[in-house]
Amino acid sequence: MISPPHPGVTSWGTDPYANALRNGRGPLFLRRTDGRLLPLDVERWCAGADAADLSALRRCEGPVLDVGCGPGRLVAALTVRGHRALGIDISDAAVDRTRRLGGPALHRSVFEPLPGEGAWGTVLLVDGNIGIGGDPSQLLRRTGELLAPGGLLIAETTPQDIDERLRVQLDAPPPPDRKVPPRSRGPGSAHPHC
Repeated sequence: MISPPHPGVTSWGTDPYANALRNGRGPLFLRRTDGRLLPLDVERWCAGADAADLSALRRCEGPVLDVGCGPGRLVAALTVRGHRALGIDISDAAVDRTRRLGGPALHRSVFEPLPGEGAWGTVLLVDGNIGIGGDPSQLLRRTGELLAPGGLLIAETTPQDIDERLRVQLDAPPPPDRKVPPRSRGPGSAHPHC
C-alpha cells in the first residue's frame, strides 16, 4: 500500500470549498505563494455531465471508481447509465453532494484501503485529479493497485506539458458586505492536488 506523499497536508475540504459545493458556484481559487490566483471551475463540477464528460464515460468498462469525485456529476451520470460506480473524496461536502445526486460515495483518500482493490474495471482521474497527493507517479502506481488486470485508467490531462509542484491555499473572496484584503483572511489549506 502506498502512503500519502504529504501526510501533514491539511485536507482541502475546508469551509471555502465546502461552501462552494453547497452553493454550486464560486468564485473559488487556489492562491499560489507568489500571490497569483488559479480559478477553480466549481460551476462545471456542480453541473451535470457535459459532452466531454459523456465521451469519457462511454469508454468506461466494468465497475468504475471515480477518484476525487468532487460533487459527483460523473458518479451520478454513470449510475443513471446502469454502471456500478463509486466516488471517493476527502471532502465531506463533496461526498454529501454526490450522495444527494444518487451516486454512492465514500469519504476516503485514494491512499487509504478501499473496497474492491484490484477489481475495478475503470478508474477515473478527471478535473485535474492526476495531481492528487502532489506526486502523479505515486498516484498512478496506486491506481494500478486498484484496477483489475487489464483494467482501464481514464485520466484527463492538459494539452501542454506541465511539470510544476506548488503549495497553494484555497481562497474565496469575502462576502460582499465584508471587504477584507486577501492576505489578511488567515490561513487557507494546502491543496493536495498540486
